[in-house]
Amino acid sequence: MDAIHIRGGNALFGETKIQGSKNAVLPVMAAALLIQDVCIIENCPRISDVYHMQQLLESIGCRVGWAESTLTIDARNISHDTMSGDNVTGMRSSITLLGAMLGRAGEVTMAYPGGCVIGERPIDMHLNALRKMGVTIYEKEGCFTARTEKKLEGTVIRFPISSVGATENVILAAVMAKGVTVLQNAAKEPEIVTLCEFLRDAGAVIEGIGGSVLIIQGGHGLHGIKFRIPADRIVAGTYLFSVIGTGGNIFLEDAPTAQMRSMIQAAEEIGAQIHVTSEGIHVIADEHRRAVSYLKTEIYPGFPTDMQSPLMAVLTTAQGVSVIEEAIFEDRFHIIGQLEKMGACIEQQGKRQAVVVGVDSLLGCEVTARELRGGAGLVIAGCMALGETVVKNRHFIERGYEDICRDYRNLGADIRTG
Repeated sequence: MDAIHIRGGNALFGETKIQGSKNAVLPVMAAALLIQDVCIIENCPRISDVYHMQQLLESIGCRVGWAESTLTIDARNISHDTMSGDNVTGMRSSITLLGAMLGRAGEVTMAYPGGCVIGERPIDMHLNALRKMGVTIYEKEGCFTARTEKKLEGTVIRFPISSVGATENVILAAVMAKGVTVLQNAAKEPEIVTLCEFLRDAGAVIEGIGGSVLIIQGGHGLHGIKFRIPADRIVAGTYLFSVIGTGGNIFLEDAPTAQMRSMIQAAEEIGAQIHVTSEGIHVIADEHRRAVSYLKTEIYPGFPTDMQSPLMAVLTTAQGVSVIEEAIFEDRFHIIGQLEKMGACIEQQGKRQAVVVGVDSLLGCEVTARELRGGAGLVIAGCMALGETVVKNRHFIERGYEDICRDYRNLGADIRTG
């Protein structure tokens, strides 16, 4: 059965090692397409989204192999320029292969990407930016072809809003373009930094890494490298808020503390004690959780939209009234109805705001995950609740967490798949 069974009420104790970052590894895997050599990528999370990306790379001729958490990609012999099927339509990040394939082959046909049901995420910004680089787009039902009649041309591109995916796509195209590309209002998320560092280590020339303006000198030859994926800040944040909800005392080994300042600030506002070390984060929960008066999701370095559902689960039993504003996606409150089934008191005000009134406790029941981070939030709620909770649609959670049941079980939770 595609479900997770949890008998709640156990406080969490111990330590867990944070896996490699989902949001960082997927664009790095796409970037390996640009390199006619072998790339060795260490600390890769073994999650379903990575397996889907692996299958997409293999479908166009790459050789991909695993050795524990190390992924080897040999992109010397690309044999196809068409990508379709469930691996594209079921995974939003497949869109990063657009820029990579244009940079490598000058043409690609692919189905429109899919992913979680958390709101509209159109790719117009990606396509418009690539058009400025000399790409022609031919759209037809369910898919599109992008090609350049000659070499990609460097240019100045200003994004109307900050977009991680569009920034990644243009970076991947720009490193293979003729001349200089300047990206203005580029996304600054850690996964953008990781992608730029991977390409720089492989021989690309990129200035302004970590800022909102990137200057990319295209046309430099790229070579194979060994590269390590950083730890996943969203997984670390999920486990951080979990112990705040259940009570206890845990250590998050390798947690990327510099990337988690907004999460740490929210955790301290709720009442947790947070101790940051060079090895990770020590979290000590307070028995009496406090409400968060107002929290708004924002682009990095603000509070991440991916942490909104896990935080909401914790706030259901905090003392007082919390207000959460979702400023990134317009349809990311699917978890509310499921938490209400467990006894939560939440009023949704439009598509963007939720008011959470803390209750004494949640009660276990059968709930359904509709997307990745909402599913993680329901697992947290199940660990907090009295009685047994069954979280259906485990496959959503497996898109981003290697083995969430193993990790919680090692910390003392009564949890299993089934």
